[in-house]
Amino acid sequence: MSTVRVNGVDLHVQVLTPTGVADPPTAVLLHGLATDSMASWYFTMAYPLVERGFRVVLLDLRGHGRSERPALGYALGDFVDDLDGLLDGPGPFLLLGNSFGGTVAFAYAARHPGKVSGVVSIESSPPTPVWFARLTNRLSQLAEAVSRPRTLVAVGAKRGARGTQRAQEAARLLAETSVREELPASRLPSRAQLQAITCPVLCLYGDRSHVVEMAPETQRLMPQAALRVFTGQKHSLLVDQPEDVRAAITSWMRTARLGGHDA
Repeated sequence: MSTVRVNGVDLHVQVLTPTGVADPPTAVLLHGLATDSMASWYFTMAYPLVERGFRVVLLDLRGHGRSERPALGYALGDFVDDLDGLLDGPGPFLLLGNSFGGTVAFAYAARHPGKVSGVVSIESSPPTPVWFARLTNRLSQLAEAVSRPRTLVAVGAKRGARGTQRAQEAARLLAETSVREELPASRLPSRAQLQAITCPVLCLYGDRSHVVEMAPETQRLMPQAALRVFTGQKHSLLVDQPEDVRAAITSWMRTARLGGHDA
């Protein structure tokens, strides 16, 4: 396990480097909120990107996985600051985000448009007021589940032992931190800042997830965004359909000419 001290917080970081590639491009994988960790990317997309010649950076966001869980510091800007501190080079970086990780990726690109070569968003949205209203509702639902442990366990058990562990991690995050108060009150990028993201963008959705309803607004903000909707899939698209997700990302990367090579 590798730990990196960023903004006073110990973050669990893993870096995978391709062999025989001089100065490889960097891909950064960002996971979702509360019930997710870098594992969802590690077992689905990390090594395929390495095989394509990318240096891959994975991290557990503050409060998640094996990273430190401070009591305070859970506004969107805090997550972007962590990414800022971790990515100390000039870039450009390819950012891939699952759920809330996609929101962090868009927020970083809004702050540093010249340092991002592309954004892949899975079941996510740019940080708009409408999207944050949905995040607030989701946090309220999780908090309600935490207040009823039997309900929380039942929800997690639907996805087996791993689901139960994730539910328990979400309960600890909500009980031990200010995320429920801080995240909804985040200062968001302006519409102009989001529209200034002109790099290639790929958005993947499941048609059985409500997140797909955010697709039209995302495309209004970023007309260059390529959208793909997977039939019969829910919010857990990345974990449930890793091969189809890999194929979609790989095809888009070729079209967008985002570095790497065909392994």
